[in-house]
Amino acid sequence: MMVAKKSIKFIVVLVLLMTTVSTFAKEGKQEGQHHEKGNKVDTPEKIKEYIAHHLKDSHDFHFFSYTNDAGERKDISMPLPVILWTSEGLVTFMSSEFHHDDSGQVIVEKKGVKLTKIHSKIYELEAGADAVVFDDHHHAENAHKVLDLSITKSVFGMLIAGVLMLLGFGALAKGYKKGPIPTGFGRVLEPLVLYVRDEIARPNIGEKKYLKFMPFLLTIFFFIWILNLLGLTPLGFNVTGQIAVTACLAIFTVIIYLFSGSKDFWSHTLWMPGVPYILRPILAVIELIGYLIIKPFSLLVRLFANMTAGHFVVMSLIALVITMKEAFGPVASTGVSLILALFITVIELLVAFLQAFIFTMLSSLFIGMAVEEHDHH
Repeated sequence: MMVAKKSIKFIVVLVLLMTTVSTFAKEGKQEGQHHEKGNKVDTPEKIKEYIAHHLKDSHDFHFFSYTNDAGERKDISMPLPVILWTSEGLVTFMSSEFHHDDSGQVIVEKKGVKLTKIHSKIYELEAGADAVVFDDHHHAENAHKVLDLSITKSVFGMLIAGVLMLLGFGALAKGYKKGPIPTGFGRVLEPLVLYVRDEIARPNIGEKKYLKFMPFLLTIFFFIWILNLLGLTPLGFNVTGQIAVTACLAIFTVIIYLFSGSKDFWSHTLWMPGVPYILRPILAVIELIGYLIIKPFSLLVRLFANMTAGHFVVMSLIALVITMKEAFGPVASTGVSLILALFITVIELLVAFLQAFIFTMLSSLFIGMAVEEHDHH
């Protein structure tokens, strides 16, 4: 039974990886049909640009492109809602109106406001302008950014993670109502919940106060873990590879341990006992910098850098299908790329869990340092 389960998991990973390889290769092949326009993805520079573009957030899900018999370029993608606050107020429409153009050439007019998208950012043209004017550095001279509240790819991924968590924990709660041992899908989540409680919360926060912070620790652990797993699918999610997302998670941790800090924590931070009085203000500044800047920065950068690097390595290995094609042929290059990318993807499955664990562990450690009660003799 265990062998069968492992085989199923291996097949699922293999299918997902092969889908990603085929999507990447198809994109490069179809782009190659327009080599006269310079769209062929066949050089290290263009591959890096292609990967960097797909690691960024986007207003739609772009799967692949092709050219039909009439020579027309077609993009297969799933549009998402665009929600903007412009000079004329709230504007909403679907991202498909930009026709997957990111160069500022497509102008969308809504409520008398002309909008365009440049490098994944949406701009509003100045009054009377009909086209974007670029300077020598390709910066828009007659357009300015708007407040973008759109449902982007990352926002959509977070919504999916939230729904999955509500369904999973709802099933676990219903299971506990029926008896001490949950049934159904709740039995899958229970070991993970107990792991967070017994291996993360209790040792770092303490028996007396850990229950107060369990909802937060469980939320960030499963939230990060699910988003990391979504990032390994061919859908192009890279939510935890967005610095804004990891920064928000780190800020939540900072707010919790600062507002939960005990009197001992603040007294030791602002007026450290046992040291000369002349050094206490200096040490207070150092401690505040550590709690307000260094600790949250270490949280957000570790998660962001590890997940982004992992995605970049996987896509770079997949790109071997293109870069090694001329030297070794399509069959050999595809085989080498598939084997290497599969190996890294399996490692990324471990990293997805490990990064969720580390973020939760460090958060609980910082909270435990803030709520700790010191014995004064």
